[in-house]
Amino acid sequence: MRASLMILVSALALAGPGLAAPGQPVSTAPAGYLAPGTYDALKVLPPAPPPGSPQAEADRRIFLATRALKDTPRWALAQKDVDEKAILADFDCALGFTPSLTTTPRMAGLLLRLRFDIGAAVNGPKDFYKRPRPYLVDEGPICVDKSDGLAKSPDYPSGHATWGYAIGLALAQADPEHATAILARARAFGESRLVCGVHNASSVSAGQLNASALMATVSGTPLFQSDLAGIRKEIAAARKAGPAPDKTRCDAEAALVTQPLL
Repeated sequence: MRASLMILVSALALAGPGLAAPGQPVSTAPAGYLAPGTYDALKVLPPAPPPGSPQAEADRRIFLATRALKDTPRWALAQKDVDEKAILADFDCALGFTPSLTTTPRMAGLLLRLRFDIGAAVNGPKDFYKRPRPYLVDEGPICVDKSDGLAKSPDYPSGHATWGYAIGLALAQADPEHATAILARARAFGESRLVCGVHNASSVSAGQLNASALMATVSGTPLFQSDLAGIRKEIAAARKAGPAPDKTRCDAEAALVTQPLL
């Protein structure tokens, strides 16, 4: 999660002045929406399942069963979801347009600020529990390289699930008319880590709970509400300008998102 967020920051920073326009304080934010310590994920999340517990054993069974998804369309979607910095594009079907640094700079700027809050919410529990990823416990294919960096990054909670669901919750507030599709895609973004075999099911659920609690806290801040108002205007303008994403692709994605994993 740490490395991916730094890549995201670099990508947005390279966009230049588009994110630093007057009236867009989120774009040059040196910190998150919350003061350090405002939200303590360690006190909100349940403890990581200890080895041998019924929940840990259920996670192992789910990991092994979902290895059958390798090379299926759902596996391909999970591979697409690996790239955290492309997350806004992952919501194009749900939103009905493709966000970009050019057309939706405030939406992109939201990610710049939220990265601080989400990073703190994820890294604390990860470092505390140090739960190993499922493929380190049981043999099975995963949808990314089995790198040393991935192996050293703990499992609980899922950073991808926290990231994806937090962004989904923010977008759902900005575009309540499309909230169902947005939140379904946000859920699937986290579940892609289960499909990939790089997170346990309980770690994905913990990531979604983490995001829900974090965004409930973030949503109460005046700055978030101000940014949300600007994003609503961007969404209306972008949807009007078009074009809409390819319908065939979006129908196929919607079918995958609603399909049970097991």
